[in-house]
Amino acid sequence: MVILGLLLILLGGLAIVCAVFTLDIDNSGIQYLSIDVSPFVLFLIGVISAVAILWGFSLAKWGGKRGLARRREQKRLDNLSEQLDDAEARRRRDDGGREDDDSRI
Repeated sequence: MVILGLLLILLGGLAIVCAVFTLDIDNSGIQYLSIDVSPFVLFLIGVISAVAILWGFSLAKWGGKRGLARRREQKRLDNLSEQLDDAEARRRRDDGGREDDDSRI
């Protein structure tokens, strides 16, 4: 999700930068990337770019939170696994190599 969010931010920013630096307004109309567009289409390009940037920020933030929660959970599970391994080792050591009576039958 973080990668998708960053990609949306990049694409939205690229569309806005292209509008700022390549927009050509003359007597024949408005040209965006050498394509004739109406003012309404140019407005829609701006709105879609802004929505893409905002959506990208929200996806990146959500993905980052999810990844952080996953790492915390994995760390907690690793700690519990180590505690279980230690308890099993202590139990085996305390048994002193004795086998259960059930295993001899």
